[in-house]
Amino acid sequence: MPPSSENPSARPIALVTGPTSGLGAGFAKKYASLGYDLVLVARDAERMRELAEEMKALFDTECEILQCDLATASGREEVALRLGEGVDVLVNNAGFATAGEFWTAEPELLQAQLDVCVTAVMQLTRAALPAMIASAHGTVINVASVAGLLSGRGSTYSASKAYVISFSEGLSGGLDGTGVRIQALCPGFIRTELHQRAGIDMSSIPKVMWLSVDEVVAASLTDLDNGKVISIPGIQYKVLTTVGRLVPKSLVRRVNNAFGRGRART
Repeated sequence: MPPSSENPSARPIALVTGPTSGLGAGFAKKYASLGYDLVLVARDAERMRELAEEMKALFDTECEILQCDLATASGREEVALRLGEGVDVLVNNAGFATAGEFWTAEPELLQAQLDVCVTAVMQLTRAALPAMIASAHGTVINVASVAGLLSGRGSTYSASKAYVISFSEGLSGGLDGTGVRIQALCPGFIRTELHQRAGIDMSSIPKVMWLSVDEVVAASLTDLDNGKVISIPGIQYKVLTTVGRLVPKSLVRRVNNAFGRGRART
């Protein structure tokens, strides 16, 4: 992909939200290995500095660090301003799940989850697109989830991911012919810190349902090259989501409650 800068020798730039662990770190490392410089966005400045040092040592990658909380308007505005300057790739990865039931969760926590998983995705994508369209190239990867395709996997988290999928699909038509690619990435269970941080017990999930970060990142980039707007890594999840569209939703909800921890998570 050509650089967004006016300098044709400049390295392309990928901005990744939530890069300090898990899938975000996987995308940051992959793009660094492909010759990109990085803009890292998270709350934990120390972990971003550690990642930046690692990427510099391994790939001679320059990393810009933005310590921002995407649950706040000021944090989202800071990142949006940086995106307005132009990047080649935006990975909207930041997000979090919470334990407990919807009706017992603190309203402030639910709003923060919505702002990170939905509001930030919408606002940052809007900020990135004008420069991408003007240069006739760019990529936006919006990290959604299989939870957005199958009902019963929690409430607000699943709903937020359903928004990301519909939002990305809707934009894909308008972006056709602009040179800008968009994807909704819908992974299943990945071995990351997300569930541990949320306090969600995942011990009942069969081993066959777990994916690695590297598997998901590789599937995402392959599907981008193949023009797929909805990327579902893993044959097991392709089968699951296909079956989920064919069987009654009541059955899908029962299966999710039994095996997918549909209860005790928002």
